[in-house]
Amino acid sequence: MGSFWQMVKKGNTSSAVAALGNAGLAVLKGIAAAISGSGAMFASAMHSVADAVNQAFVFTGSVLAEKAPTRRFPTGFGRVINLFCMFAVIVVTVMAYETVLEGIHLLEHPADASNFWLNFAVLAIAIAVDGFVLIKAMKEIVKETRADAGGGLLIAAIRNVGRAAPPTRLVFYEDVVATSGALLALIAVIIAEFTAFRLFDGIATILIGILMVGVAFKVGYDNMVGLVGVAAPLDVESRVARVILDDPDVTDINKMRILQEGRFYHVESYIELRPGLTLAVADDIKFRVRDKLLATPDIADVMLGIIEDNGVRDWQPTREAPKS
Repeated sequence: MGSFWQMVKKGNTSSAVAALGNAGLAVLKGIAAAISGSGAMFASAMHSVADAVNQAFVFTGSVLAEKAPTRRFPTGFGRVINLFCMFAVIVVTVMAYETVLEGIHLLEHPADASNFWLNFAVLAIAIAVDGFVLIKAMKEIVKETRADAGGGLLIAAIRNVGRAAPPTRLVFYEDVVATSGALLALIAVIIAEFTAFRLFDGIATILIGILMVGVAFKVGYDNMVGLVGVAAPLDVESRVARVILDDPDVTDINKMRILQEGRFYHVESYIELRPGLTLAVADDIKFRVRDKLLATPDIADVMLGIIEDNGVRDWQPTREAPKS
């Protein structure tokens, strides 16, 4: 039981907060939609339901991904989170389909919404809650990627979101859409109240559904790549190479491969050592370099081979970061 709670504590906090926040918003929006008949409010409620279910899935996956490697699964369970994110994509897609259908229905049969102030208050709360979760996700991106947020949190998050852990990416993308969708729904409610343009309710509903489809596609693609196995980003490769080459007894890197699984990296490399070392000394150097790499929180395991310097400069940094 103790190890289970340790895994829970290491789970992705952004997804846990988002799941709780969106569950509460889904209830509020659902009540408001039922009372007022607002299509945009219904669409926003559907989005909150999808987000709550997704992020609960993702948090569960992030907890299971922390399970220690076993003899049967020696590289650990990092990719489990990608699988759970794929389940989340299915939920988003179904909810998006239902939302678009509702929007089309509202275009064909425009409805008069009521209880303006109820809708206004609920959507204002939704924007505040989703905005809070979005800011938390952006901070998580900056923390996970060790990015410099000097140019602004939003800019740093957008630049580095591709290198963040899968659950953090999903929360970020979904809450960008959730905040935008709540704002769009608020605009629709205001237009419906103060103008005679009844079609905008259906238009806003369809737009929210399309935004959900966009999130499903982006998150689905990212996690499909993660399930297949993807090389580490360029900056991670450079950081690992720098740690290895900083050792005074290491002369070169003969080969290196870094695989990303969830939010962790697996390093495999052959390193070249200065000539004339005994096997015992060479082993000590290898373990010293390995321990330095494992001191980095996001490196899960390191496999190093050692060879004598061949007199040729083998290590050439990758010119372009792998696409994620």
